[in-house]
Parts: sequence; C-alpha cells; structure tokens
Amino acid sequence: MSKEYVFGVIGAGNGGKAMAAYLALLGKKVLLYNRTFSNVEVIAERQGIDLINPGGLEGFGKLEMVTDNIEDLLAASQVIMVVTPSTAHRDIAAAASPYLRDDHIVILHPGRTGGALEFAETLRQNGCATKPIISEAETFIFASRSEGPSLARIFRIKESVPLAALPANRTKEVLEAIHTAFPQFINGGNVLMTGLNNMGAVFHPALAMLNSGWIEATHGNFEFYVDGVTPSVAKVLEVIDRERVTVASALGLRARTGMEWLELAYNATGENLYEAMHNQTGYYGIKAPPTLNHRYIFEEVPMSLVPIASFGERYGVSVNCIESIIRLGCILHNTDYWRKGRTIEKLGVKDLSIGELTHYVETGERD
Repeated sequence: MSKEYVFGVIGAGNGGKAMAAYLALLGKKVLLYNRTFSNVEVIAERQGIDLINPGGLEGFGKLEMVTDNIEDLLAASQVIMVVTPSTAHRDIAAAASPYLRDDHIVILHPGRTGGALEFAETLRQNGCATKPIISEAETFIFASRSEGPSLARIFRIKESVPLAALPANRTKEVLEAIHTAFPQFINGGNVLMTGLNNMGAVFHPALAMLNSGWIEATHGNFEFYVDGVTPSVAKVLEVIDRERVTVASALGLRARTGMEWLELAYNATGENLYEAMHNQTGYYGIKAPPTLNHRYIFEEVPMSLVPIASFGERYGVSVNCIESIIRLGCILHNTDYWRKGRTIEKLGVKDLSIGELTHYVETGERD
C-alpha cells in the first residue's frame, strides 16, 4: 500500500487554486499558502474552493488549512506543490529554507528553465541544513483560471507531463509520491532536460514582441497563434527553437524541436513551423495578450530565455537570435532582464564543466 502524503500548495492564483481544489476532491489532505492573506481570506472562511471541471472531477474541495505562514504549511505537509510564477521561486526558496526537512518533496509547477537549480542554489545560499528533494515539471498540468475569490476552473488536463528531480536519481521517489493524484507525470530525465524542453521560451516572448504594435493598437483583439504567426514571425521562432535545441545538444541532451512538440502534443504537422502552428486547431480562438505588460515577456524572458542564452554563452553555442529577443524585451520594459534573470551564476553552475554539470544534476554531488 502506497503512503498517503499531505500536500502543501504554495500560491493561490490561476493554477494554485485549481491544484488545491483538485487534490482535495481526490480525497487528499491539502493545505494552501499565499503570502498575502487577503487574497485567500474568502477561501479560509469557506475552508475550501469550488472547482469547475466539465467532464472531470469537480465540486467543493475542502482544505485542511489556509495560511500566510509558510512555517505552518511546511510543518504539516510533505509534498510541496509550488504553483506560482517562476519569478517567485527564489523568494519562496529563501522563505522556506529554515523550515524544509529531509523528507520534503518540492515540485515547481513548472520550473521554466533552471527552476530547480535556482531553488537549490538559493537554499544553499541561505544555509539550509537539510536536503529536501527539489523537482520541477516541464509544463503546468492544467489549463486553468481563477474565476472568483474561491472558485477555479480547469479547462484541460494534460495527458503526459515530464518531471525531473534534482538529483535525477530521486525522480522515481517524486513520481511515486504523487502517482495516486497525478499518474500523468512521467520521468523527464533530469532538470536540464525539463528546463531546455521549455516550449514557452520558443512560442511566447518573441511572438508577443514581434506583434507589439498590433497588441497595443487592438488591445490583443486578434488570434495570437494564428494571425500573429506570419511566415516571417515563424522564421524567427524557428531560429530561437534551433538555438535552444543546439544548447541542449552541447550539454549532451536531445531536446524536442517545436515541430516535434506540436506533433506529439496536438498531432499538428506541416512543412515548417508556420504550417504546423496553423494546423494546430486548438490555437484557433486564443486571443493575444491585451497588453505588453504580460508574463509572456516579464516572466518568460528572464526565467526562460536568459538561462538558455547563459548556458549557450558558457558552453560555446551561438544564441544571437535569443539574445536579440532578450534585448528587445529589456527595451520595451525599460528593464535589465539580464540582471533579473537566471544566469548560470545565479544557478550556481558557472564554474562547472559539462561533465561536472551532468554529474551534479544526476547525483546532486559536485566533483
């Protein structure tokens, strides 16, 4: 008989509410943490969240605890589901570091690129004396939205989501711990692989910025992945994708191309990325962001593109196109995303050779 874990969910946004309610409806004991209590006050009063999930598990998910005290959450749970923007991962790691135990399993949903590495390095810098398992999902398992103070909706649940632990030799433990709740998670290799298979890095930032005029003129009133993906825009996305795959190859990894991912996830094919994206019927009807002040830029640039470029520069891969998109994001937002982003220095791997880096993500040990 498998062990029953208590789940602690960190974050009460679009994903966190759905995650907490879904786990509770599965019969799991669930605690919810949000650093701003006023954002979860109604959930605390009702002691749960209503979940709309047509064709699936839905209803009222009763929670064991709703708190703005991370120490209380960690003391009462074993599996920690971090469901926040990746820009918050460093702060969460710093806040959690005094209270994490060896038996804790932390899962970033998702890690973007370098999430688990950043989390582990932040724990080290903050003097964390324990060794919890830090892991990350390649993408978020739900397409979900928050539709009220204590109401969430799940539109779709992905059938297969790669996940990897740091170190990779403990991934099996993580998968076993969450299997009764999420059999959809599969072994993603290691955290370099999950991070470099980050398709959002390819499909989001450049597409938003290359359509900046249209987004500002129409407030996003056009189909993002259809009208926004012209042949010329698709060529830029193809180069970003090629650079990402080449960085992975330099690290000894075989990353999926954007074309392969579209076929795997949506059975969408074509002669090139332009055709494949237009043949993905699920993209039709999805509007563009209403503003350029959007996570496709302020999250994806520093947490996805910067670490890919940083790995490329360190290990001798030309990433000119990715660097150009990063610079464009810096200009549009008047922000230094290189300084804010996940560079290899911040990930704590700047001085590692490829062999040493691989050894670290596989075993957790540094030569």
